Parts: sequence; C-alpha cells; structure tokens
Amino acid sequence: MPHVTRRQWLGAAAGFPAALEGQPNPARRNVLFIAVDDLNDWIGCLGGHPDASTPNFDRLASRGVLFTKAYCAAPLCNPSRAALMTGLRPSTTGIYDNGQPFRQSPVSKDAVTLAQYFRTHGYRAMGSGKIFHDAFPDPRSWDEYFPALDRQKPPDPRPEQLPANGIPNTAQFDWGPLKNPDSDMGDYKVVEYVTSQIARKHDRPFFLACGLFKPHLPWYVPAKYFDLFPPGKIALPSVKEDDLDDIPPIGRRMARPDGDHRKVIEHKQWRKAVQAYLAAISFADAQLGRVLDALDRSEHRDNTTVVLWSDHGWHLGQKLHWRKFALWEEATHNVLMISAPGVTRPGGRCPRPVNLLDIYPTLVELHGLPAKQGLEGTSLVPLLRNPPASWERPALTTYGRNNHSVRSERFRYIRYADGTEELYDHQDDDLEWHNLASDPRYELVKRELARWLPSVNHTDSVRTRGSGE
Repeated sequence: MPHVTRRQWLGAAAGFPAALEGQPNPARRNVLFIAVDDLNDWIGCLGGHPDASTPNFDRLASRGVLFTKAYCAAPLCNPSRAALMTGLRPSTTGIYDNGQPFRQSPVSKDAVTLAQYFRTHGYRAMGSGKIFHDAFPDPRSWDEYFPALDRQKPPDPRPEQLPANGIPNTAQFDWGPLKNPDSDMGDYKVVEYVTSQIARKHDRPFFLACGLFKPHLPWYVPAKYFDLFPPGKIALPSVKEDDLDDIPPIGRRMARPDGDHRKVIEHKQWRKAVQAYLAAISFADAQLGRVLDALDRSEHRDNTTVVLWSDHGWHLGQKLHWRKFALWEEATHNVLMISAPGVTRPGGRCPRPVNLLDIYPTLVELHGLPAKQGLEGTSLVPLLRNPPASWERPALTTYGRNNHSVRSERFRYIRYADGTEELYDHQDDDLEWHNLASDPRYELVKRELARWLPSVNHTDSVRTRGSGE
C-alpha cells in the first residue's frame, strides 16, 4: 500500500486607489467569481496529490497569482461562505455551523454581501450554483440567478443502487461511478448558464458567480473520470496510526477516528474513496475548462477579474479523520487564485498566509469601489502586484465558538474552548504529526500567535436546521 508524504507530493467610483493608478479603468472590469465546494490542495499547481490531473485549475493559476497558503474562515460550508460573502468572521457573527442562517444573526442580518456591494455600485449581479450554503440562498444579493433566486443549483443524478460504496448508514458519505453523461450533472447545467452570460453583450459591468458543487459528497460523477485513476495505482495519504495520542480531547472528538475512518478501513474502501475524490475533482476541472474557454472566446477576456476559491479543505484519512470539521491543515487549507488584468502577472505564486475573508476588500479595491467599512479581511492587492511582498498577518480559522487556529508561514497554533492547545512547526512537520504545545521552547511562539485570536466570540446565532452535513 504506497503512502507518500506531503513533502514528497510538493515539488463606478471616482478616486481610484493609488495602487491601481495607470492601470485600465477598474470601473469597467467585470468579475467572474468561481467557487468550488470541498476542494483541498489536490490540484496540480498546489502539489497536494501526485495523481491529481487538473489542467484547467493549473491553467487559471498560471494566468495570475496562486496563493499557496490560503485558509478558510471556518472549515465547513455555511460559516465559511457566510464569512467570505459578508466580510465578517464567524466569531463576530456567531455563525459557527451549517444550521445557522447569517440573515438571522443580530450582527449580520443586514450585512451587505459582496455581490450586493457590487450591485449598489452599478454592476449586474448574476450567478448559478453553490455560492451561499445550500440551505440559505440569499435572493437579495442577486439581480438574476439560475435555476432560481431561492434555489442555487440543479439536482445531480444518482447510481441505481445505494449506497454505491457498500458502507451502510453513511448518508452522503458515498461514492461511485455514474452511467450518465456530463450533461446530466447539476454542475454542467450551472456552467451552461454561466457561459451563456459570458457570451452575451452587457450594457454595464457584471459580477458573475459560478458555484461548482463537486467535489462535495456524494462523489457520484460519470465513469470516465473514475477511469482516469485505477485504484491499484493510487497513492494513499500518509497516516500515523498514533497521530491522535498527543491531541487534546476536543481535537480527538473532532477527528472521530471510530466514525468514517473505521468504516472506510473495515470495508476496504480507502483506495476507492481516494479514486472517487480525484474523479470528482477532475469532473470539476472539466467544468472549469468550459468556463475558461467561454471567457477566452468572449469580448470580456481582457477586462474581467477572475477569482477562484474553495470554501475549505478536506481530510481523506489524515489524522484518522475524514471530511472537514477540524482545525488542522487538511481541513483549513483551501484553493485561492486571482487573475486581474493590468494588475497580476502570469505565473505568480504567493507564499504568504491569507484568508478567504480577504477576498471582499480585495475585489472592492481592484475595481475602484469606495472602501467598505467594517470588513475584517485585508486587501490582497499588494500581494497581487508583488506576490513575495512582506505580509505580517497570519490566517485565522474558527470551528465552533472559542475554537481557533492561527496559521503563519511556519507554524499552526490551535487553542480550543477549554484552553488546551496544539502547535505544529511546518518547517519540519508538514503533516502536523508532532504537537509541540507543551514544549517550553515554544512559549514565545505561542504567545505571538495568540495575539491574533479574536477578542470577540459571539454567542451562537439562531439555528434553523441541523448542524451537520
């Protein structure tokens, strides 16, 4: 059973900001805003898995700046997306899990989302697919949405027999090939709408959102994508069987090693699960290719900012854990790339730790809009212009009230609600196998990183649905 380590895998506004002076008029630029659900770093340009085949993710990354250390505000769909779209941290709004609509938080109920802000400044805001969490679409953010303002995405086909992977009682935690063609898939239909909008002439700039659902569970995609990855030749993640021995109890509960991981091992599904995740990524890559092809054919190619992000990462057995729902590297590390005409240069790679919260102020500045007050992210425009520029801020991720992770270029520091801690040195420990929090030699490191923990930890907002997925 081949295992490889991460280290082996890696090989309308006046007065435009000074940073954009001399560039094409940002008020005329469009925004193509692409979200990918549950995508970790298993794409070619990030080197997260040696078998990944993602020519279109790599193609887009080569056009602008790829942020190699981008992190989510929360390692699950709803709070991550709510934070990105409102510009407010989960600890500020009290939106910590998937059952809490951000429009019912007393802090964010009247928030002006990123798409709304562009609407108020003359943009036509359109979209299709998963941008907000499925359960809580936000009609007020859009002028137009497919399939409807209150329904973000079309349904997907399913295999004839469920569960397809033979593991009982796992709900969405399932995978298997489909006999259907690509055109039957919900993401394909999302892209049909998006490409039709790209092909049109528009009388004002557009903010066009494309939310790809795969590789979110269940991993049902057409069989041709499974065929790309023969299970017997797939490299499995490297796992340390006693990895949780130095983890505080809260962290072990998040990992749930006797849940998904035990079932996958008992049913001998690890290789097929990795195959299915890679297949779902390749399917998403093919849909992204259709979007990029449409943009390249259109009159909008040279005046459209393209930003692509995934809402969080994903574990496939690392730390004996599956899915997201944790504060370690695999769950919190996500994809972020930005191509901005006149600002970014092809092939930029930025190693600084950044956060999805930074997207809102970045797009506002890039497009010459008045600065939006109250945002908790920081504009990435200096890094878009000069990817190796100095950057003092680490990235903060929150999972549940008072549980936080601070990621600097070198270290990850986790502090849980009960005060217990984890610390990892990525200079020597890419897989976060050795918790250094109790080592007195790192007290100053912990103290420095703890300065970035939020001072406000709002009580949980209203729940209207179950908190899991």
